[in-house]
Amino acid sequence: MSKRKQIKYNLMIPGPTPIPTRVLSAMNHDMIGHRGPLFSAVMKDVMEKLKWAFDTKNDIFIYPSSGTGGMEVAVVNTLSPGDKVIVLNIGNFGSRFVKICKAYGVDVNDVKFERGKSADCETLRAELKKGAVKAVLFQQNETSTGVINDVEALSKVVREIQKDALIIVDAVSGMMAAPLKTDEWDLDIVVAGSQKAFMVPPGVSAVSISQRAWKAHEASKCSKHYWDFSLMKEQAPKGHTYTTPPESLIFGMQEGLKMLQEEGKENVFARHKANRDLVRAAARGLGLRLLADDSCASPAVTAIFPPEGIDGEEIRTLMREDFNVEVAPGQSELKGKVFRIGHLGYVDSLDIIGAFAALEVLFKRLGAKTNFGAGVKAAMELL
Repeated sequence: MSKRKQIKYNLMIPGPTPIPTRVLSAMNHDMIGHRGPLFSAVMKDVMEKLKWAFDTKNDIFIYPSSGTGGMEVAVVNTLSPGDKVIVLNIGNFGSRFVKICKAYGVDVNDVKFERGKSADCETLRAELKKGAVKAVLFQQNETSTGVINDVEALSKVVREIQKDALIIVDAVSGMMAAPLKTDEWDLDIVVAGSQKAFMVPPGVSAVSISQRAWKAHEASKCSKHYWDFSLMKEQAPKGHTYTTPPESLIFGMQEGLKMLQEEGKENVFARHKANRDLVRAAARGLGLRLLADDSCASPAVTAIFPPEGIDGEEIRTLMREDFNVEVAPGQSELKGKVFRIGHLGYVDSLDIIGAFAALEVLFKRLGAKTNFGAGVKAAMELL
């Protein structure tokens, strides 16, 4: 049978995510003076809405950057060469925190966990008892493995053992996909990115800063200019950024945050949880093995082992070429061993069922030993 040309591109990766029409329309806006009152009002509104998303009264700054830029912002503004830190490393982005810290001469205790597992509180407690550290860094949600950490529990352990240590959280793929209470959980730096559950294209990172983090900033000796909190603090009260802001993305952030507020936090979290359960039910219906346990399964992305004898990269290529469906690759040591399906942001149950229908047809073409139709059936029964 000849292949039918697909006309719709289906994005099923954990970022960038599909963009709602409302956000696209908001971004289709004339450029205005980024130092004038019109844009200042927009920026101030976005920062207030971000405080709602972060659940914080702390300062929030907006940087034109990817999530990795936000991670670097957190390191260079609060740490100094030689500072001892713990990185709870549960995947590729835990390893990225390690690389950023080492690039600035920070003394890193790289505490690695088995891929597919979350960071363990008892392991953290034992490491903290070995000696004083300046900071503990970890992910809320590890995109590479589809694992979510218990941020509240980990933070309690830090405060119990070393109450003055900084808690630095990469929430780029977890923010608004799962609860995160910055102030209640006493988090010092939290980093988020536009291209995930905010439903906006890549290019904006948002960073919240506690009073403890500001004190650390005053003593920080890492070299910095573009990332410097002090330069942003001068501009933020005026609704400005230190450098030229990406206006289109800020217009998009304003609309995306407005949509999330209209939906309500608990409904947003429930939607992401339902998407996670749907993906996991469909995968299990097909007899596929999941990397993450149910106890730490991400509401944003799921890592799945392919059927026996099929490479994860082959699945990605053929899903794109045959069905115009983009799924994500395994990263680092998981490359080729898993593929990942993103289910955060502007993704609904029918998107997920359609993606699994394509997967099932692909597996049948490849001769995989799966029960044809069982994944879609399991998802429909769950619905």
